[in-house]
Amino acid sequence: QVGIFLNIIRQATFVGIISVGLSMAIITGHMDLSVESVMALSAMASAYLVATNGAGLGLDMSTWLTLLVSLALGGVIGLTNGFLIVRVGLNAFIVTLSAYIGVRGLGLVLTGGRSMFGLPPQFRWAANADVAGIPVLVLILVTTYLVFHFVLRHTRFGRYIYLIGGNPTAPFRAGIPVDRILISVFVLAGLLAAFAGWLLAARTNGATPNLGVGMLFEAFAAVVIGGVRLSGGVGRLSGVLAGVLLMGAIDTAINVM
Repeated sequence: QVGIFLNIIRQATFVGIISVGLSMAIITGHMDLSVESVMALSAMASAYLVATNGAGLGLDMSTWLTLLVSLALGGVIGLTNGFLIVRVGLNAFIVTLSAYIGVRGLGLVLTGGRSMFGLPPQFRWAANADVAGIPVLVLILVTTYLVFHFVLRHTRFGRYIYLIGGNPTAPFRAGIPVDRILISVFVLAGLLAAFAGWLLAARTNGATPNLGVGMLFEAFAAVVIGGVRLSGGVGRLSGVLAGVLLMGAIDTAINVM
């Protein structure tokens, strides 16, 4: 039974990580539909760089270097989303939906529509190894939730996120840097999605153009089941984690049946 439970958590890690960034965006009263595509682009970029020795430049792409490249991609996309939404004033749904489509297309262009596979063992370690009988993916998921639960509940930045989602006008009049907080949330969502994509590439030993299709729906379902209010200002990551595990348990039960 313990093994089955750990396997559920391991399989739910990727949806669980992107759900953290999605939750923070929704708590601010916005949404980020691009997280699934950012995750896929990160996975494809990582696998592509390893498989082609740094895009044909003859570079030895170490595990940590591919992670840095993935995080840079996610951060830039999140920053672009935040800038267009906050500074330009475009609708978050339209901006992130466009990113959802466009970023997935970037992944296809990058790899030419080909699948990448056969990653080195050191790259796959983080997503397949165990520590004291506990999968590393489980430790990563739990650590991610603990860190961001602390950020949201016990830091000024986290309190500002809730305040902005509850009433964006009042924090602005109180001198809270609303624009900077919102842009930071979209950057964090991009970074988390990129990290999930890097782990997914390591877990699947490569990447395909349709990698992660449908995970956005699962993440949204987990966030809503977890009690995050779509209008903003309300939600706990503990509830989101419960929603993620419920979705993972349902997936596992269907596979077993």
